[in-house]
Amino acid sequence: MRRQQALFNVNFSLLVTVVALLPLLGALTCIVLSILLNFKESTWTHCRVTNYLPSISSAIGGYAPQKYIWRICIALHAAPRFLFAFAYFGYYTSFHVGPRNTLYKNLARLCVFLHVLENTALVTLTYVSSTDNYAVHENMFIVFMVCSEVYMFFRHEWYCETGVYSIFALCEYLVVFSNIAFHYTAKYDFSDQQVLLAGEESGDHPKEMVLSLHPV
Repeated sequence: MRRQQALFNVNFSLLVTVVALLPLLGALTCIVLSILLNFKESTWTHCRVTNYLPSISSAIGGYAPQKYIWRICIALHAAPRFLFAFAYFGYYTSFHVGPRNTLYKNLARLCVFLHVLENTALVTLTYVSSTDNYAVHENMFIVFMVCSEVYMFFRHEWYCETGVYSIFALCEYLVVFSNIAFHYTAKYDFSDQQVLLAGEESGDHPKEMVLSLHPV
C-alpha cells in the first residue's frame, strides 16, 4: 500500500505569479541601479556618443550589486520553468485532435523542447555575462530572443547616432518584458491545479520523492 506525506503543496497560479515577478522585478531593479550608480559606464559604447538608457545585458552583467541581484532572481526563476515546460506537455497532449493527432503530439514535443532550450539559454546568458565571455553571452542571447531589434543595433554600429543605442535598449526591455508576460499566461491554463511535492513509500520500498500536479 502506497502512503504519501505532503511536503510542499502550492496553487499553480500563485507559483506562476511569483516565478514571473522574479525576472521582472530583478531586471527593473538592475536597470534603475545602473542608471543611478553606473550610468556613464553602462551606457558607454565604442561610438562614444550620448545615450540615455543601459541595455539589459549591460545592466545585469557588468556591475555589482546588479549582477548578483539578477543571478539570484534567475536561479529562483529557472527551476520552476522546467516544471512548467513538462506541465504544458501534459496539458497539450491531454487533447485528441483526430486524424492529425500524431502530428499534434510531435508539435507538443517541439514546444517542450523550445521551452527548455529558451530557459537553458536564459540561465547561460545570466551566469556568463558579456564581460565574462562575450561570444557565449551573445550566442545565448540570440537563442533566447527573436531578432526583432537587429536593425536598430546595426544602425548604431554603423552610424553612431546619438540615442540610437538607447532606442535599442528600450526595445530590448519590451521584448524581455513581453516574454515574461507570455509565460505568465500559464497562470490561466493551470488555474485549477496544485503543485504537490510528497514523500511516497510502499511496503518495504524506501521513501521516494514525487512531484505532481493535481486539481484543486
